[in-house]
Amino acid sequence: MNEDKRILWEILVPRFSNDGKEFSIEFHRKWDEKVRKISGGLTVLKPAKGQWIKPNEELMIEDMIPVKIYCTEKEIDEIINYTLDYYSQDSIFAYKVSDNVKLVHKKE
Repeated sequence: MNEDKRILWEILVPRFSNDGKEFSIEFHRKWDEKVRKISGGLTVLKPAKGQWIKPNEELMIEDMIPVKIYCTEKEIDEIINYTLDYYSQDSIFAYKVSDNVKLVHKKE
């Protein structure tokens, strides 16, 4: 994959901390600001219910916030690592939505 090519990605951001407390809007906004600095923008979607089995076979059920980001693979890797640390997570789920994306700016 061309590291300079911008792709539409989606990353799932936790809504609650590991001890069950909801992250504040201000906490999320600081993450948004950092992601904007890395990628130039993001689209935050409505929360969704996530469920998965951890390697120790424990069932995890968690509200996740899907966020779409148009950026390079290098930038999404930076965002994933930042998100792991910022939200103190064991893992972060992100995936390519499409590399066939059109970003059209209105001509002045």
